[in-house]
Amino acid sequence: MSFRYLPMTETDKKEMLDTIGIQSTEELFQDIPEKVRFKGRLNIKEATSEPELTQELKALADQNVNVKSHTSFLGAGVYDHYIPSIVDHVISRSEFYTAYTPYQPEISQGELQAIFEFQTMICELTGMEVSNSSMYDGGTALAEAVNLSAGQTKKKKVIVSKAIHPESMDVIKTYAKGFDLEIVEINHKNGLTDLVALEAALDDETASVVIQYPNFFGQIEPLQEVQKLLENAKKAMFIVSSNPLALGYLTPPAVFGADIVTGDAQVFGIPAQFGGPHCGYFATTKKLMRKVPGRLVGQTVDEEGQRGFVLTLQAREQHIRRDKATSNICSNQALNALAASVAMTALGKKGIKEMAYMNMQKARYAKSTFEKAGFEIAFDGPFFNEFVVRCKKDVSAINDELVNKGIIGGLNLRKMDPSMTDQMLVAVTELRTKAEIDQFVKELSDING
Repeated sequence: MSFRYLPMTETDKKEMLDTIGIQSTEELFQDIPEKVRFKGRLNIKEATSEPELTQELKALADQNVNVKSHTSFLGAGVYDHYIPSIVDHVISRSEFYTAYTPYQPEISQGELQAIFEFQTMICELTGMEVSNSSMYDGGTALAEAVNLSAGQTKKKKVIVSKAIHPESMDVIKTYAKGFDLEIVEINHKNGLTDLVALEAALDDETASVVIQYPNFFGQIEPLQEVQKLLENAKKAMFIVSSNPLALGYLTPPAVFGADIVTGDAQVFGIPAQFGGPHCGYFATTKKLMRKVPGRLVGQTVDEEGQRGFVLTLQAREQHIRRDKATSNICSNQALNALAASVAMTALGKKGIKEMAYMNMQKARYAKSTFEKAGFEIAFDGPFFNEFVVRCKKDVSAINDELVNKGIIGGLNLRKMDPSMTDQMLVAVTELRTKAEIDQFVKELSDING
């Protein structure tokens, strides 16, 4: 047999044609005029055997640079972290691997329990009271939070720090068009949100303020100071986008009065995968529980007193609400949420804190090594596992040379902000060794001149 999957046999095809009362596939398309039918041969390769096709696809895939073939210092929202081996063992089980978002709770107890555990752990990390069953990614979750804030406060003005991920900013602006929201961007100063400009922008028409923690540059925003500013803004909500691994060490946003906390769970058990799919999370207060986008899994007991899990306050109700709905998202990233849950469970509370601490320590070692090598670090505030290095040459050209030396360099910030010429955002995770960091600094120094 040349192929692993056969769509149908000739017998299957004949039975289908007989069922609908025709003799051939050609007859099936008889209503399409002859003059618009394509009569030639498609300009595609001839079919080949599965082994040959697999070999060809592997050769194409091998042209990609990845975190297994190269040492990566690229972050900016997608990171190379340790993934416990048990993650793949669990998510590869057929009852999980093939499961879609559960529509029939009574026969999806295992999937629902896994989602419930995910929600619980996200609440523990963020300090919030309620979490949904996951979202497509961190950017989607953040934009949904913005829309919810506008619906809740009945206000149209949303203040967003330009120190959030630029791609998340794009998603927010796209969502905002449908709700006719006014997005006010606040510049960053020394790598942090300009609080003076933020205070000046706040008024009674502000629906919410959006801050990333740690922010796009890796800097740790002073959420307590932002909270104080918001105390003077009537009903303005506080939205925080946060790396959940960083929350294993940093003070949770809930302590600073956050109304909604969102982010991406890719840091737990989900490979970089060339940018996706990942898994967003959305956590908030009980007050806003009925307006949470996506799905919520609740714990209950059956008529015999046995513990069970159900879908509660389903987002299907959002459809019925029509113009009053704050979201039309009713799905979730069940498999990736499971991967994140397994990873967090395997690491445990102490493990997550230790992992976060290792990120901070190794990033600080890298920063000091760069400084000793004569590089200028763009910002001097506290940071998590990313920092910005100034280079003398074009960062894109530098990264091209680094790839040839087996290293994936940091993000060229000029791509995100034209004013940040020759600046590189470097990410250092717990997987990077001292030798790898030293080699990276050496190679970058040689190229930089």
